[in-house]
Amino acid sequence: MFGLKKFRRRTLDRGSHSNDQVFGQYSHETPRHQNAIDALPGWNSAFPAEFGLKAGNHPLFADSRIIWAVEQAGPLKGKRVLEIGPLEGMHTYMLSKQGPASIDAIEANKGCFLRCLVSKEVLGIERVNFYLGDAIRWLEETQKHYDLVVASGVLYHMADPGLFLSEVANHCDSLFLWTHYFDDNAMPVHDSRRQAFSGNMEIRTYAGLALRYFERGYHNANTNDNFCGGMKDRHYWMHRDDIISLLAALGFGDIRIGQEDLTHGGGPCFSLYAKRTETIK
Repeated sequence: MFGLKKFRRRTLDRGSHSNDQVFGQYSHETPRHQNAIDALPGWNSAFPAEFGLKAGNHPLFADSRIIWAVEQAGPLKGKRVLEIGPLEGMHTYMLSKQGPASIDAIEANKGCFLRCLVSKEVLGIERVNFYLGDAIRWLEETQKHYDLVVASGVLYHMADPGLFLSEVANHCDSLFLWTHYFDDNAMPVHDSRRQAFSGNMEIRTYAGLALRYFERGYHNANTNDNFCGGMKDRHYWMHRDDIISLLAALGFGDIRIGQEDLTHGGGPCFSLYAKRTETIK
């Protein structure tokens, strides 16, 4: 018995040595949600105030754009939703509160995907599956059909936005976009918001329409922890009129524009809800 006591005392003594540090991949804090948030740098989104947590600064958990989208779409209870680019899951949280049957949320950014998983745990988001990967490949390979697709802050980051809209159209009855767009009248030649554009414009054809693609780059913004742009440096903005014309050509005859802002610091933008009026062939 004396030997056992002596062993325990020596063990405790060793634990008090200054060089007995906790390995860097472990947390020795009292278990709490804030630890998971702090473990992942680069948060853009804030959490609802009642959770008492510190993350990003943008209150996306109460985003008026998503409120408007739900108002246009009508009740989502029992519906199937696809969310592309959930960022950190705050819009997913809002959508899940509407009682859909399921939400598939596709995020390509690895850091954002992990932050989505933390948000899911912290906020108790139900009926959602987050997937890490390329949304275009998901749309090309899945056989699923959705009642609503939500893509907020996605289109203007695409390397081929016309392809993206065409693939989305094959899988849904209604669509919500919030996106920046190109428009010479809203963003004239000497506008500082045009600095990220190369000056190159291409024409690509989808649904029989010649679409204008305005080339743009990130100028190393992707090196920041909180970068949440596209997968490639070269990406294209569509012209405002071409977005609307393409969706109409793809069978979405009911198109509604909301919350348009020509003076947004990132460039002119709008919320768009589109509902299918023609059946998929």
